Formats: sequence, C-alpha cells, structure tokens
Amino acid sequence: MKRIRLWGTRGSIPVALTAAQVRAKIEAVLRGARGVDLGSEAAVKRHLDGLDFHQTGTYGGHSSCVEIETGGDQYVLCDLGSGVRPFGQAMMSRHGPGKPQTYNVFMSHLHWDHIMGLPFFTPAYIPGNRLVIHGCHERLREAFVRQQAEPSFPVDFSIVAKQIEFVTLEPGRPYQVAGLIVTPKKQLHAGDSYGYRFEAGGRAVVYSTDSEHKLDDPQETRAFVEFFRAADVVIFDAMYSLADAISVKADWGHSSNVVGVELCQLAGVKHLVMYHHEPAFDDAAIERVLADTRRFEEITRSAAPLKVSAAYDGMEIAL
Repeated sequence: MKRIRLWGTRGSIPVALTAAQVRAKIEAVLRGARGVDLGSEAAVKRHLDGLDFHQTGTYGGHSSCVEIETGGDQYVLCDLGSGVRPFGQAMMSRHGPGKPQTYNVFMSHLHWDHIMGLPFFTPAYIPGNRLVIHGCHERLREAFVRQQAEPSFPVDFSIVAKQIEFVTLEPGRPYQVAGLIVTPKKQLHAGDSYGYRFEAGGRAVVYSTDSEHKLDDPQETRAFVEFFRAADVVIFDAMYSLADAISVKADWGHSSNVVGVELCQLAGVKHLVMYHHEPAFDDAAIERVLADTRRFEEITRSAAPLKVSAAYDGMEIAL
C-alpha cells in the first residue's frame, strides 16, 4: 500500500457550500489581509498558507468514497458514495476509454449515501472495465439494481451489468484481493455495516464508518481494539459529539470523536482520521471538533502520540 485518497468524506447526504458561505470565507480572508503586503504572488501564497484550513479550503461535500492505492495494477475503493464521480473523472483523464481497468470496491453497507455514486461512475459504462463490488450483505446486487430502476433513474442497471461482478464476503475471514489481505468486521448500524482492515507490506489501514460503539459493552470494545491493532491509519466514523452519541442520537448507528481517540489509543494506532462528517456542520464547526479532539488526545495520552486529522475531499495520506 502506498497512499490513501479521500474522494468523499461527508455523512448521510452530500452537501455543498452556498454562495453566502463562499462570500463569508472571502470576506474573512480580506479582513485578515488588512495592512498585509500582498504585492507579489509569493506574498499572497504566504498569507494564505498562514490561515486556518476552514478559511481557505473546505472539508467537502461528497458522500463516502475512499481509494487505497496498492502500488499494483488494480484499484481498491471503499464505498460508492457521490465521491466516486470525481474519482471516475480522474480515471478517465488518466486512462481514457481504451485502457480497461479493474476496480475493486468494498461496501460498508447499502444505505443510499454509500451507493448513490455508481450511476455517475463513468468507467462503469466503458466496455472492458471490470467493477468488482465486494460486501457482506446478501442483498448487495439488489440495492444497486433498485436505485437505477424506474422511476428513480433514467439509465437502467442492465446498461452497466456486464461490467459489474458482485462478491459476497464472510465477516472475520481474510481475503486476498489486489495484493492486499482484506478482513471484514461486522459493526453496529441499522441494517448492519462492515468495517475493513487492509494489510500489505507491513502496513495496515482500517476503514470503519457507520459504526456505533456502546460504551457499556467491554467485549465489543475489545473486539474493535483488536481490529484496529497497530494500524497505520484508521478512518473512523466521528459524526457526533460524545454527548449526542450517548443521548439524543443513541442508536442512530454512528460514533464520536472521543470514542475514536479512546479506541485508537488502546489499539496503538498511529493516525486517526475523523470521517463521515455531520452534514449540518460547516467547515468552521468541523475545525472546532478537530481542535477539541486533538486537545483530548493530548491530555489522555499515555503512550506514543496519536495523530488526529479531519478528513476532507481531496485529502491524501502517504503510507
């Protein structure tokens, strides 16, 4: 494994910056530039580099899609949310229609925000490409067929069916795919969700979204600690605050930043990436959660530091 690319990081539904939000960012940057010498391109860049991420960028709005670059000749993705559309555009720019590729996809679950990108994934319509969709749900194929059936979508699933293969996996069993050892784990979520641990060349990456963690279940906690054990990167559903996760949004199937830190610290993880952001949170709110999480990690640290990041569309993580 060489690199992780995050193409979609938002939870439940895609979101987009409004005109008012874009203007507010511009106004804040301009106010902060009063009295600053911006007479050269280098000076402009230095000024922007000194600002907070939420002022000059965005955590993004696409729903779940993560690429794991294997270093081999096949692609590996987690989930087919709306983020797979820009991934597909990048693949068309790289390969064009004349060089068939194989795309291995590992599905966490079949809720709409995690499957909605397939009808807009251009490589699926190119003869010769292979899309192998792996998952632990018995109704894996049905979910994708149904979302493209009338009257929901104008292009029937039969148009792409020849390029797509569905593979049913068993939780807890390791599989060899595209040079990786892939192990799924069942998670607590409505309709069931599955996390995946990817291992190769002494590296380990865990993709664990749409998973709720009950603080009063020590056996399940231990099971996740072992699933995360010594991972280089854990991409973790940190949609809620701890207060929300254990009160008004208990049993909604998502977790919190605090639980993510605790599990990763117990497991000796190197890098926690908070993922599946609450759609109601703007960039500034996500950045406040990130700052709070880093402070929590620092004051609870008992061993090696745990790096904490907030996922954003376009983020790349070298392994």
